[in-house]
Amino acid sequence: MAKILVIADIKQGVLKGSTAELLSKAKAIGAETAVVAIGSNIESLTSDLAAAGSDTQYIADDVSLELFSAGPFASCVVDAANQFEADMIWFGFSETGKAVAPRVAAQLSCACATEITDVTLNDEQIEVIRPATANKVIQRIKVNTKQVVAVVRAGAFEADPDIIGTQNLVKLSAPAPDLKAVIKELISDASGEIDLADADIVISVGRGAKDQAGIDLVKELADDLAAGFGSSRAMVDGGLMAHNKQVGQTGKIVAPTLYMAIGISGAIQHLAGMNGSKTILAVNKDPEAPIFNVADYGIVGDLFEVVPILREEIKKLRNLG
Repeated sequence: MAKILVIADIKQGVLKGSTAELLSKAKAIGAETAVVAIGSNIESLTSDLAAAGSDTQYIADDVSLELFSAGPFASCVVDAANQFEADMIWFGFSETGKAVAPRVAAQLSCACATEITDVTLNDEQIEVIRPATANKVIQRIKVNTKQVVAVVRAGAFEADPDIIGTQNLVKLSAPAPDLKAVIKELISDASGEIDLADADIVISVGRGAKDQAGIDLVKELADDLAAGFGSSRAMVDGGLMAHNKQVGQTGKIVAPTLYMAIGISGAIQHLAGMNGSKTILAVNKDPEAPIFNVADYGIVGDLFEVVPILREEIKKLRNLG
């Protein structure tokens, strides 16, 4: 039986749903599962980690791990992988995961695959599936090393609420400090807006908004729905939106329950960042816009007319509730 170690995604002391998604997939393909959680004051999450689908919980809980640092975090993952004798080590799609995964692969002298969307096990042969060239090519890769480190693309797997694990806590020793780099402070986005990676609904604005007034109009719709607010690259390049709001191949990859593309034509680079969304709604005045090829629902119209109507209809539905 294959053994899969999942790295828990914990933010501000809360276990994120992506951890259960990875553990559910691991169980679904018949693997033995374990999870490694790294941080400070996180031992209380052990039962949550078991409920998410892990049968062994490796916990590295130390004050020195309160702030993320790639070196010490990688050491903890390697320690857990060796103790568990893991065949695969899975990271969720996050900035921390992308920073730690290659370090772990280097220390274990094994393959590292990024942005995978599926995994198959044929006897002892591991194969991973990943998109390439802005999703125009799907690669099926056979792994020829004993182990593989993988970063799973956002939204690739779904959590199964019927899958649970068993509680079996294993405490890890605190790693040696990283003498090459000392992390003194982590500064988060001070805007107070919802992180695109965490949002259940994401609304992105594109060139059709024209200027700041158009952006503000779409932002009001995002606020109505408590949605993450993103943008196309064109708005970033034009200096109208910050880079950390860009959705796409060179920005953030998101997979929310609902993605609304407002005034976005749908260049392939943008589609690469959001086509894993569960439901896609597009608003564009060009009926031939490529975004309509991937949208579940499309509205052909000027966003300056459509967005106020959407806001009004949302208010009506809330009043009925």
